[in-house]
Amino acid sequence: MAGHRADIKHNRFDALRLLFAALVLVYHMSVLSRTGGAQAQAVLARAAELSIEGFFIISGFLVYGSLQRSKALKLYAEKRVRRLYPAYFVVVLIPALVSLISLGLGGAEAGGEAGQEVLRYLAANLVFLNFLHPTLPGLFAHNPVPVVNGALWTLKIEVMFYMVLPVLGWVLAKSGRGKWVLLILIYSAAELWRLGIVRLDIPHAAQIARQLPGQMSFFAAGMGLWLMRDRLLDKSGLLLLAGLVITGLSLLPPLIPLRALGLGALVYGLAFMPGPRLNAARFGDFSYGLYILHFPIINALVALGLFGPPVWRGWLLAPAVVLLASAVLWHLVEKPFLRRSSHYRQSEDHRTIAKP
Repeated sequence: MAGHRADIKHNRFDALRLLFAALVLVYHMSVLSRTGGAQAQAVLARAAELSIEGFFIISGFLVYGSLQRSKALKLYAEKRVRRLYPAYFVVVLIPALVSLISLGLGGAEAGGEAGQEVLRYLAANLVFLNFLHPTLPGLFAHNPVPVVNGALWTLKIEVMFYMVLPVLGWVLAKSGRGKWVLLILIYSAAELWRLGIVRLDIPHAAQIARQLPGQMSFFAAGMGLWLMRDRLLDKSGLLLLAGLVITGLSLLPPLIPLRALGLGALVYGLAFMPGPRLNAARFGDFSYGLYILHFPIINALVALGLFGPPVWRGWLLAPAVVLLASAVLWHLVEKPFLRRSSHYRQSEDHRTIAKP
């Protein structure tokens, strides 16, 4: 068992997060630039959906582990704030500043109605309520999708999970073997919510269904994997195969509730199967920056007309700009706010101890 505990520290979660962020980026390039065709967009949309769900599974696994290792609730909360909020604050603030500058250059009064719009955008977005004010005056108004950063909706779900996890973790700890019954109930309730809401004749049913608790089945799957981590290490190949099959079956509408189960097995199998560990964060963990930066950068390139013609120019330029911006965000904002013991900082020194 001691060997298993050592092995659990070596995984490919950094590589998987980078892959998931890249797939979401590609999908949004197609959507925001109106290029790629309907069939390609449908395939990319499914890949982006699976990627976001994969993010939630990894969060369930790593953040639950982080909570269990934290000596105090204050330390757990501090680690979550350090990892999430500084970069998020910058990504919300920069478009607001650009909007104010464009208003000034255009002769508009920043203190007038447009300026009030910027303040309302900041008030909503800085507390993760992006849906209340997703646009800014003078920014992307003529784009096919004028939203400033449509990728940030998942951060609200992450934060809600972080907030409820200490209570949920305490209940699981007090439940003994009953914790598995509780996790199954959470999983089932989340799927009932997610699939039931969309069948109701109410406004924005699809958007409501994808919020918490609708995504809780994916977090619960990750938490269950954490609890079974030692026993599953030597079964990663079997989990990978089972995950592929079950995730494939979950693409059929009647079997959608199996998605979190199959995707959880697939993510775990990919993270721990034999082979090189990749250490994708050796130069810095760019996955978070890539995810929260890509939407406004792509929309800016669309506004500048760089997606065509020729179309390939934007498709080559956007990933390069996003990757460069992600590296800058990591080194100037994300890394300085992390604790020295953070896995993300250690990975740059070619160490792979996972302390999310």
